[in-house]
Amino acid sequence: MNNIPAFPTNQYANGISPSGFDTGMTLRDYFAAKAMQGMMVDVYAPNFDYIANTAYEMADAMMKARKA
Repeated sequence: MNNIPAFPTNQYANGISPSGFDTGMTLRDYFAAKAMQGMMVDVYAPNFDYIANTAYEMADAMMKARKA
């Protein structure tokens, strides 16, 4: 489930998985990027490892919530 594209092409939507760069970023990566954006708003001296790991934890929670 983590490998679905964030912006699927018509091919993917019709059940044909594109190859190479056509797949773009995954939905999990997209969610993590959005979460990280929010966490960086008021950070003066960020701990990048912490923020990156937390962003993916949030993304995983969003992916899990989508299944419910």
